[in-house]
Amino acid sequence: MKQKKSTHVRKSRYTSKTARPEHLQYTNAQRTGTQKCRRKRRFRLKPQVKIGGIIILALLIVSVGYHTFFTDKKTGTEKAQEALSKNAKETDNLVEMEEVKEIAFEPHCVDSTKPENLISYTNIEVDGNQLENVADYQADGDIEFNIGEDYTKVNGIVTFRGNSFRDNPTYGYANMSEYRLNGAWSADTGSLASGDTVWTGSGWTGQPLMMKWPKEVKAHMNMTEEAKADDDLVEVIYACMDGNVYFLNLKTGEKTRDPLYLGYTFKGAGALDPRGYPIMYVGAGYNSDEGTARVFVINLLDCSVMYTFGNNDEFSLRGSLSFFDGSALVDTETDTLIYPGENGILYLIKLNTSYDKENGTLSINPGKIVKWRYYGTRSSDESFWLGMEDSVAVYKGYAFMADNGGNLMCLNLNTLQLVWVQDVLDDSNSTPVLEIENGHLYLYVSTSFRLGWRSNDSATIPIWKIDAETGEIIWHTDYECYTDDGVSGGVQSTIACGKNSFSDYIYVTVSKTSDNASGVLVCLKKSDGSKAWEDSSSYAWSSPVCIYNKDGSGKVLYCNSTGDVRLLDGKTGKLEDTLSISDGVIEASPAVYNNYAVVGTRDCKIWGIEIK
Repeated sequence: MKQKKSTHVRKSRYTSKTARPEHLQYTNAQRTGTQKCRRKRRFRLKPQVKIGGIIILALLIVSVGYHTFFTDKKTGTEKAQEALSKNAKETDNLVEMEEVKEIAFEPHCVDSTKPENLISYTNIEVDGNQLENVADYQADGDIEFNIGEDYTKVNGIVTFRGNSFRDNPTYGYANMSEYRLNGAWSADTGSLASGDTVWTGSGWTGQPLMMKWPKEVKAHMNMTEEAKADDDLVEVIYACMDGNVYFLNLKTGEKTRDPLYLGYTFKGAGALDPRGYPIMYVGAGYNSDEGTARVFVINLLDCSVMYTFGNNDEFSLRGSLSFFDGSALVDTETDTLIYPGENGILYLIKLNTSYDKENGTLSINPGKIVKWRYYGTRSSDESFWLGMEDSVAVYKGYAFMADNGGNLMCLNLNTLQLVWVQDVLDDSNSTPVLEIENGHLYLYVSTSFRLGWRSNDSATIPIWKIDAETGEIIWHTDYECYTDDGVSGGVQSTIACGKNSFSDYIYVTVSKTSDNASGVLVCLKKSDGSKAWEDSSSYAWSSPVCIYNKDGSGKVLYCNSTGDVRLLDGKTGKLEDTLSISDGVIEASPAVYNNYAVVGTRDCKIWGIEIK
């Protein structure tokens, strides 16, 4: 059956390798039978900003008449000069008004979150060789991510939901006063056929990336001369389901360079290198006439493909399925690409990147290639499948990811040992969002409703707040949802955590609530999960976005399945404005740069929307 451009489709071609490998690799507790869940002391607290130093520095600045100074956890003259020279760049990129410091963090399981409760075994492969004992794995260098807002300092949006906490798909401030949505421009996309399926436009999760490239970087890019000469240019980089990556001017929608045709359907957002290097990492979400789906590493100087991986991976326990809907992260200290796959493998690839900005030369030479896989206690050909369709969130050396098999996992990236696993009931496509509250790390996540696993009619869909240290459930708020085969109800989106004036709330789009066509955007209180307000419309797979003015006030924007973009007051739920941009479905999630939102539709358009 042909895929209509105005409807969703999510197919699974699960072909599991049912026989277990010769060497089964278990979690620590399973391997020894004596080790208990306990606190791990691998974390390192980096130098903190001292309160006294801040006070002295503030007095010094006032005394000499500086009118703006921003500092984060780094200190010293060099950092101060960098902040001042960049003027408003860092301050415009701030969304959290109050300072968020690093926290003490010692992940460990409790009885209810022991990995062996839900995971039968894990395996590790290093450079093509499977380790006989997973405890033998040694990382070349410790992966130590900081808080989310420190993931990148570039002028742009470089990964799905912005950073390693997956909590901010915006850059800068909107400076809204009228609270109106204006369709500023649109650009055409297309379709791609694969077998009896036709993929159109932009799909789930489909968030655009955006970058204001420095002039010296643009000089070596295959951009138009007009784009190179525009010092204010913000480039929209959008991988779409028609097999193209599009390059557009944020303010006008005009092409900054020709589309890059790769020939595969791209459902996920892709990612840019957080160091500002002109590299894009993007995974195909479906096979095509070109071959089996895979991940592409692209040189954005000339749009050449530097490296591919993931297709027909023999290490996968899911057969030939090799789809990649998640969005990558890069650990800059170790030059490591972190990429989850629906094939059930988490890839850690040493890139060995070489970039000369002045001469415009760029290369990678992938070295140590590490693969981690798992097998669940409920995994089968029929239900609770292996594989990750979401994007990984990371703090310190710990990755948090949900999977197709109802498992929410905390994995130590430096030992590749599972720390805890929580049962999230169903096929989860919601990316975990990390949030520091009162010096403690929490996680917000939900799940979709896969027809036939738990019910053939309706099922409970919880929205969870979870202790990121132990995996324990703090609270859950439940919705009864319906579903269609291939068009899931429940929560397909990623939760938006409010900041600034919305710091007490989270925002979630829940699909197919009262029937298969309806849904809600719900605002819940972070403290106890109680409902603050609800906005009812057609259902949404698109993730909501919180947009802020410089004074911390803001609005919430989301897109739904009847082609509407809705702007609401984040505290009251009052509908400020609605803009209809599609006759069909909007599956993709918007990103917002200052006062421009960009989102693609299934009816083959990319829209630039001015938020007034």
